[in-house]
Amino acid sequence: MALLELINVHTYYGNIHALKGVSLRVDDGEIVTLIGSNGAGKTTTLRTISGLLSPREGKITLAGKDIQGLPAHEIVALGVGHSPEGRRVFRKMSVRENLEMGAYLRKAGPEVSRDLERVLDLFPRLRERFEQKAGTMSGGEQQMLAIGRALMTKPRVLLLDEPSMGLAPILVEQIFEIIREINKAGTTVLLVEQNAVMALAVADRGYIVQTGEITLEDSAAKLAKNPKVREAYLGV
Repeated sequence: MALLELINVHTYYGNIHALKGVSLRVDDGEIVTLIGSNGAGKTTTLRTISGLLSPREGKITLAGKDIQGLPAHEIVALGVGHSPEGRRVFRKMSVRENLEMGAYLRKAGPEVSRDLERVLDLFPRLRERFEQKAGTMSGGEQQMLAIGRALMTKPRVLLLDEPSMGLAPILVEQIFEIIREINKAGTTVLLVEQNAVMALAVADRGYIVQTGEITLEDSAAKLAKNPKVREAYLGV
């Protein structure tokens, strides 16, 4: 059984048909990536999973439980963490307060404290900036904070939307190494990423999304060797 599964999902923005029968699965322990051009439907897919958008048709399950149509906070409580495109940190709040907001549905206690330490171990820069206002930090630091905040929800599945956007190459490598570490520690990851080379390097499997439809699914290794994928998305 897939940990996360979408079956024939249709999502609209008003009259605009953004997702046109998207079906995909993410198995427990995997990193799965969605690759596509701007406007292909990648972010819409993540927003639909996390309850920020409601599909008009289709089914979304988490460990076999239907979650489509549930409020976003209930989906978070069930184990879906979301680090959104553009980071969306609370700029006037400190790093500490942002991370605490990630755990707002959880009861304060030793487990939350341990998870906070884990996030600060993954992102030492956040420990250094612990009481600093998030809005005064660099883009890379804000991206670390957005991922850390999502991890504080204690997700079974972590949705990452464009984690490398706007970052210097050395920070991109660092972020993807941390994604590997998060996955090795037991968190399943669904990754949306414009940097297809890096995404396929860390992922187990991938899906190609075009104009709201899945056009290709394969192992990450095979997608990286596919001539059409290489020409369209890898710059080869």
